[in-house]
Amino acid sequence: MTWPEVAKFAQADSCAALLPVGATEQHGPHLGCGMDSEIADQLAQAVGNLTDIAVLPTLPYGCSIGHSKRWPGTIALQPKTLIDVVKEIGDWVAHSGFKRLFILNSHVSNFAPLRCALEMLRAEHDDFMVALINSATVSERVKDRHFEDADDWHANEAETSLMMALAPEIVRFDKLHDSDDPDRTVDCVFSHPVNRTSLNGVTGKPSLATVEKGQELFEWMKQDLAEKIQQGLKEQPPLPHSYHQTLTDVD
Repeated sequence: MTWPEVAKFAQADSCAALLPVGATEQHGPHLGCGMDSEIADQLAQAVGNLTDIAVLPTLPYGCSIGHSKRWPGTIALQPKTLIDVVKEIGDWVAHSGFKRLFILNSHVSNFAPLRCALEMLRAEHDDFMVALINSATVSERVKDRHFEDADDWHANEAETSLMMALAPEIVRFDKLHDSDDPDRTVDCVFSHPVNRTSLNGVTGKPSLATVEKGQELFEWMKQDLAEKIQQGLKEQPPLPHSYHQTLTDVD
């Protein structure tokens, strides 16, 4: 959109923007390093078409420092950097006139920094509502599929199936059956980096992936995210109080 088109779009009462946030990181020997960003981008575009929401460019870098430096291909932001980047993007979305921002996260370790950015945005912009939605847990059925072969899943059956269906050029089909690696985090008290939990960067069973599973899962993700966004477009704060208003300001 041009700036006059953005300005007109932002005048609507239910106007909203969707920010897809991915990552660039190793995904085992069978998936390309841009997988998380591919999911975020394709899902955001599909849901944008269903909801008529403004889709921002996908942020391709995230908080991937937990993957260590063992495998080449990971390009990570520090948590505090991701907080600042998303906070500043949100500032400008608000300044453009939008009243709602949906942040679509497709990388698990992004959640904590993105939640911090959400807290900062809603405290600074009194009439700005921000939602944080994880693509892998957008609904119970989507969550169950992602956790089917591992609790600490990564580059597993679900993610591999999605790429088979959405971006087969990212998949190295000849590596699938040698890429399975079990979840070693069961009963762990501490959170360990991936180099200490996986032999090849995978946790789960990508050998079980199929195109059909990926098509079904993406359809669920698309439907369930669109439904959540439609619900959010109608939502108003339960109470009209200003963030900056104290009890002494009330008559």
